[in-house]
This record gives sequence, C-alpha cells and structure tokens, in this order.
Amino acid sequence: MTEMMTSPPGILISAPSSGTGKTTVMLGLLRALAEDGLTVQPFKSGPDYIDPAFHLAAARRPSFNVDTWAMDGGLLEAISAQACGADIVVAEGSMGLFDGVAKPGEQGHGTSAETAARMGWPVILVLDVGGQAQSAAATALGFRMYNPDLPFAGVILNRCASPRHERLTRLGMERAGMPVLGVLPRRGDLTLPERHLGLIQAVEHPDLEAAISGYASFLREHVDLAAIRSAAASRSAGASVGRSANELPRPPAQRIALARDSAFSFTYPHLLEGWRASGAEILPFSPLANEAPAADADLVWLPGGYPELHAGKLAAADNFLTGLRRHAESRPVHGECGGYMTLGAALIDKDGTQHQMAGLLSLVTSYEKRKFHLGYRKAHLESGMPGFSAGDQLRGHEFHYCSILDQPDAPLARVLDAEGAEVPETGSVRGNVSGTFFHLIAQAGRMEAA
Repeated sequence: MTEMMTSPPGILISAPSSGTGKTTVMLGLLRALAEDGLTVQPFKSGPDYIDPAFHLAAARRPSFNVDTWAMDGGLLEAISAQACGADIVVAEGSMGLFDGVAKPGEQGHGTSAETAARMGWPVILVLDVGGQAQSAAATALGFRMYNPDLPFAGVILNRCASPRHERLTRLGMERAGMPVLGVLPRRGDLTLPERHLGLIQAVEHPDLEAAISGYASFLREHVDLAAIRSAAASRSAGASVGRSANELPRPPAQRIALARDSAFSFTYPHLLEGWRASGAEILPFSPLANEAPAADADLVWLPGGYPELHAGKLAAADNFLTGLRRHAESRPVHGECGGYMTLGAALIDKDGTQHQMAGLLSLVTSYEKRKFHLGYRKAHLESGMPGFSAGDQLRGHEFHYCSILDQPDAPLARVLDAEGAEVPETGSVRGNVSGTFFHLIAQAGRMEAA
C-alpha cells in the first residue's frame, strides 16, 4: 500500500561539466549540515557506482541513485521515499546539468536537470571561475535560462584566485541577478584521488574521514550554509511520495551470497534495499580474503569492481574459487562486469599477464589494450538469469575499459544502447552461470510477442 507524505526539502548540486569540484562541495556540505544536527539524505543523479559510498561516509546515511532514463515513476517514488525522516535532501548531479542521452528512457533523458525538476530540488551550480571573472556570469545565466522552468537556487564560485578576482566575479553575478551562495578559494589539496573509472573507491581512500572533515571545515568557512538551507525546496505540499517497498526491485533469491570487497563493490544501493525490504538475506563474503560464498546460499552474486587490479590474488584464491565452482554445480551464479570477468576463463591485465579465473564461463577479457565502453543499456533477455526470465527487458549501465578476446558461450541477451543500436557485449550463460557487462538498474517490462 502506498501512503501519502511530503518529501523533505532538498537541493541538487550540479555544474556545467565534470571536474569542477562538485563532489568536494557535495561531501563537505553533507558533513557540515550533519554536524549542525540535521539528518541529511544524500542522493546521486544518474548511474554512478562510486559516489554513493562517499556520500554514506559523509552523511552517515545511505545514498541512493535516482535515474530518469532507467527508472519508471514507481521506482523513482520508492527511492525518493528513502528520504523519509530526513531534515534535508542533498543530491549530487552527474556530468553537466543538462547532459544526458538523445533518446528518452522510462522518464526522460537521464539528466540531472530532469532529476531536479521531478523532485522539486533547486539547483546550485558549482562554477570553476579559474581564468575568468565577470564572464562566469554569462555561463551561469545561460544555464538558468536554458530551462527557465527549472528551479535554480544560485551558484558557488570555485577556485577563486584572490579577493579582487572574487569582487569582479560577484559583479558579473549581480548584473545577471544570480545569487552567490559561496566562494571557494583555490586550493590544490582538496581533490579526491582518481583512477580510470573516476574516483577511487571510498574503502580505498587512505584517510577518508580526515578528508571529509576538511571539506566540511572549508565549506563552513566559505559558503553560506543558512542560505543553502533556505534555498532547499520540495514538491508542493501534499505531493505523493510512494512508500511501498513493493516498488523497489525484488530479490532474485532468498539467501544471496554477495561478494563485497575492494574488487567487488559496484552494486546499486536501491537493489540491496529492495532485496532486504522483501526479506532476503544478504550474506557478504570477500574473494580477496579467500572466503568462499556461504555453503547454504541460494545464489552467488558477484558485482562489478576492480578485479583487474587484483587478478593475481583472485587467481590464487583457492578457497573462493572452489566454493564458487561447487555452488555452480547445482545453484545459480551471476556476475556483473568485473564479476562477469571473474567467472570467465581468463583475465589479462594491463601488463599482458594472463590470470586464470573461475572458468565457469568461457569468457576471456583483456586490459592490455584498453577499449572504452560507456553508456546506458537495454537488454532483452534470451535466457533466464537470477530473478528474471527469458523475454524480460532490463535497463542498466556499462562502464569499463576491457576488451573481449573470446566469448563462445550462449548469449544471455540482445543488448542495445540508449539510442537503440546493438552492442556486442551480450552477456553469457552456461548452465547455472550467467554474466553481463552492464550493471542492472531496473526491469523495464517484457518483450512483445513477434
């Protein structure tokens, strides 16, 4: 049953492009508001596997992805209901504010602007003003006017070089009628470490707590927190926010052995929340610690992550591999992206060294010659996989740099990109074992009969 409630007020932190400092602002703002005694609910707009873990560390409350391309209205409402009990919502956009795909999905093009409009969250634009002054106002004004119906709170000016630089930039913003909510001086020590998929994982940061505390102190000194809180808004009073757990994804099994360590960590939080809400038991284990999946599990699920960075250790993890193979003799095993590679016959690392993997699928992948794969995926299942049947349509996202050298098993699905073009990464199925290169976000229906 769906109850009625009003969502807490919120804001969305966005930017003209990636690399402007919005993640630093996001983490500092989450922690500063939490230090002020607020219960802060973080969200991430778009298909990001890494940022939610940083949000959790900063807000001490789980963060969830909101995706207008992949999610239907019921799922969006169920996820937004995770903010129940919070005092304020702070969401982080992805890429630039209006960046998305050409063809709409379930609810839209997957832009951060769509997320803000749907949820009623005013946008705070983080602008890198390095190398410009008054001209930054033209950028801000263009973003505000590109969609005049989009709620817009103001700007935070980042990487300001001097008091004079600030004065000139503020002059431009005043002329454009753009509220300035903060001015951050240029500091080289406020960047998060990155690798080829973006930020390193939260669990790998050498001192994440100190970093987040530093961001919070920095924002508290240079940002008007009271003005940001005043700018937060939500949908009009009486708006419906679904609270039914039935709208969250259903679990693919009752007892799910879930690989969970720095090699396998890319699972969307709303999936796990849906599994738990339906009463499933999640049994974490660490392949890197050479742990076998629970012997009484109904399903083994290997998420994506960075197995290519740990390929030698995984190849030598006899207890893990033996337990995995034993499970696959009678019960299902599924892998996503890095988990899929691990289920294959071999993985070749960037140095050209070949590492034997589980051998439950015939897949051979290589990082020796990197090939970039990025984008939304719509899969029409040709065979069943845990939780789904042949004929089901799934929506997900693919992001990796490996090449397929051999993929002789039966294809799991016909896979299309966001514009309807077929992609060669079809996934594989053999016996009880299946795998995909895309990370599952949601079910999108069933194929119509021919």
